[in-house]
Amino acid sequence: MIKVGLILGIAGACRTDELVNLTVDDIEDVGSFLIIPRIFVVTDVGNMLELFRKYLSLRPPHVKHKRLFLYYKAGKCGLQPVGKNTMGKIPSVVASYLKLPDVACYTGHCLRRSSATLLADAGVDITAIKRHAGWKSTTSR
Repeated sequence: MIKVGLILGIAGACRTDELVNLTVDDIEDVGSFLIIPRIFVVTDVGNMLELFRKYLSLRPPHVKHKRLFLYYKAGKCGLQPVGKNTMGKIPSVVASYLKLPDVACYTGHCLRRSSATLLADAGVDITAIKRHAGWKSTTSR
């Protein structure tokens, strides 16, 4: 769940609530990439699609809702959907795993910020970054 949340969060500059509300019906798997609702694409860099497909395959068939992210305990997928607070902790969990300092500073907003930084570092212009992230203004806080 953490890996897929990280992949989708950074690829789409997603807000935490956008990830929480994502459903299995929202994602179109077209073979070599995934198409997600706010129109962003996840390509198969580093086997990201394989991770996503494996995550979906672990989903119990009797889940009554369509939310994508479900809780996992003891290696098994449960029925309960992941909430906003758990989704917002993904960056701090990753930072802890990487043994980075100040783990508490890594919040759900880090996914959006990382997405914008990666695009800017790749030479993407600010207008395209704004469109990708759904920003109305170029000012940052």
